[in-house]
Amino acid sequence: MCGIAGFFDFKQDLLESFPKYDSILKEMALRQKHRGPDENGQYLSNHFGLSHARLSIIDLKNGKQPMTKQIGEKRFGLIYNGELYNTKELRENLISKGWILETTSDTEVILIGTIEYGPEFVKQLNGIFAYCFIDETRKTGYLFRDRSGVKPLFYTKHDDTLVFASEQKALFCYPGITPRVDLNGLNEIFSIGPAKTYGTGVFKGIDELKPGYYLSFTPSSLTLKKYWELEARPHEDDYNETVEKTAYLVYDSIKRQMVSDVPICTFLSGGLDSSLVSAVCAKELKKHNKQLNTFSFDFAGNKKYFKSNDFQPSQDRPYAEEMAHYLKSNHIFLECDNICQADLLYDSVCARDLPAMADVDSSMLHFCKEVKMYNKVALTGECADEIFGGYPWFHKSECFHANTFPWTMDLSARKKVLSDDFLSILHMDDYVKMQYERSVSETPTLEGENATEKRRREISYLNLKWFMQTLLDRMDRTSMNAGLEARVPFADHRIIEYLFNVPWEMKCRDGIVKSLLRESGAGLLPDHILWRKKSPYPKTYDPHYESLLASRLIEVIETPSSPLLQFVDKKKLYTFISTPSDYATPWYGQLMAGPQMLAYLLMINFWLTHYHITVEL
Repeated sequence: MCGIAGFFDFKQDLLESFPKYDSILKEMALRQKHRGPDENGQYLSNHFGLSHARLSIIDLKNGKQPMTKQIGEKRFGLIYNGELYNTKELRENLISKGWILETTSDTEVILIGTIEYGPEFVKQLNGIFAYCFIDETRKTGYLFRDRSGVKPLFYTKHDDTLVFASEQKALFCYPGITPRVDLNGLNEIFSIGPAKTYGTGVFKGIDELKPGYYLSFTPSSLTLKKYWELEARPHEDDYNETVEKTAYLVYDSIKRQMVSDVPICTFLSGGLDSSLVSAVCAKELKKHNKQLNTFSFDFAGNKKYFKSNDFQPSQDRPYAEEMAHYLKSNHIFLECDNICQADLLYDSVCARDLPAMADVDSSMLHFCKEVKMYNKVALTGECADEIFGGYPWFHKSECFHANTFPWTMDLSARKKVLSDDFLSILHMDDYVKMQYERSVSETPTLEGENATEKRRREISYLNLKWFMQTLLDRMDRTSMNAGLEARVPFADHRIIEYLFNVPWEMKCRDGIVKSLLRESGAGLLPDHILWRKKSPYPKTYDPHYESLLASRLIEVIETPSSPLLQFVDKKKLYTFISTPSDYATPWYGQLMAGPQMLAYLLMINFWLTHYHITVEL
C-alpha cells in the first residue's frame, strides 16, 4: 500500500518551473509519508507531475514508483496504491501477448496492461487500488479506483490543473487550494457524519472518485466513466449450490489476499467474520510450516463495566482465546485505556482529514500502531455484515421500513446541541432526505420482485454505498496512518456481485442472521463460534471516559476563540453534558451513543482549527 498524488496541467510546461513543481511533489509525498514510510519518488514532465510514498509489500527491490515505460517515441507512467490478487493470471496473459516484464510487481502488470488494452484494462483487475496512468504522447491522464472503494482517491480542478491525492491533506500542498467548507460540507459533518456522501470530499471544491469509476483528463475535457456497477439478476442456484459457491468465493478471496513478500497477520475478535478469515489464513500457512499472528482488541476496565445490550450481547475475549487455541496461532491481546483513546481523537481527525467515528477510530488507530510493531500486512473481517445482512437494520421492522438511513433514523440527538440559528440555515432533515432518496433511486431493481424484496435490495444497496464505505474509510486511514496494510477479503467484488442477488431466505435461512455465511464456513470453525450471535467492534463502557471527554469539551466551549461555538448552543450543550448517557441508544450505527457525541464535537472543533478551515455560509 502507498500514497499517491500529482497533477495534470496542459496549459503550461511544468519543466520550465522545475524547482517549484518538484518541491510541490515532494511536499505531497511528505504529507502522505505515513501511507508509505519505506521510500518515496517523484516524476515531473512537461504536463504531468507524479508523487509516490511507498509501503513495500510486493517485489521489495524492484517495485519502486513512479514507474515509466518508453516504447518508441511514446512514454507512459504509473503511480499505484493497492494490491492485485490476480497478478499471476494477468502477467501470464501479457507474456502471451509478447510483453517482457522486468519485475514481479503488480505495478508493472497494471502499467503494461493499460498500455496493451487501454483504460478498460481496469475491468480485468481483482484487487484494491487507486492509481494514475499517464499517456504523455496523447496528453491524457487517467485516475482509477477499485470497485468496492477500499482505497481512497480525491481530486479537484484548480484553474486549468487537475490535482489528485490519496488523502485530502495532500491536495492542500498545491498553491491556491485551501480548506473551505460551505453549507453542504457542514451538512456532511453535522447531518450525515461520521459517514459522508459518496463522491464528495466534504471540503468545498474537492471530489472523491467514486468506487467503480475512472476519470480521464485531456487538454479539452474531464470525463468520468463508470466501469463497474451492481446489477439485479435472477438467482438461479439452489440452496446447496449457493452455499458451495459462497464457500468457494470466500475461501478463494481470503487465500488470494494472503499474497505478500512480508509476513501477514489477522485481526481476530472471536466473532464469525474474523474467525473465518483467520481460519483460512492459518490453514494455508500451516501448509508451509508457518504460524499465523493474530490480534484482538479491547478496552481497559471493560470486564468491570461491560453491560450486555442488544447491540453488544457479549464480550469477545473468551471467544478470541478459544479461537487462538483452536488455530494454534501466535495470539496477542491489545488494550486501549481512556486516556489513550481520548488523546488519539485528534490524531484520528488528521488520519481521516475529517471528524471520524470518535473512539471507534481513535482506538483502532492505537491498535494499528501496535500491530505494525509485529506485521506490515493484516487481513480483517470487515464488510461481511453489509454483504451478508448482519446488522440489526436488516432485521428490525422499524429500521427496515424507515424512510431514511436505518443507522441514523433520528436526528434529534444531533440537533439538541446545535444553536437554533444554525439549525435554521442547515436544514438537516432536507439534506438527509435528499441524499437518502438519491441513493434509493439508484438501487438496481429486478422485474417481478415484490415490495419486500425490493426493499431488501434498497437496504443492501444503502449499506454497500454508505455504511460499508464509512468502515472502509476508517480501516484504510487508521491502518495506513500507522504504515500498516489492512486487507478486506469480504469486499471482493465477486462476493458482492453474487450475494447482492442471493434471496433473503437463503442469506438468513430459518431467521438465523448470516446463516449462509455460517453454512459456507462449516468445518473451518468450532460450531459454537460458527453460530455465535454477532457482537460488533468493542467500545469502552467505563464512565470515567465520558467524564474525561466532558471536561475537555467544557474547556473548548469556554474558550471564546473555539470555532465550534459558531454552531452549538452552550446552554443546550451543558444540559447534554449533565444528562446521564444512554449507552444502548446510538445516534449513529451501533456504537456511537452519548460519550461519542462529546468526542465527535471535540473532533469537529479540532478539525476546524487544525486545518484552518474557512467556513462559507
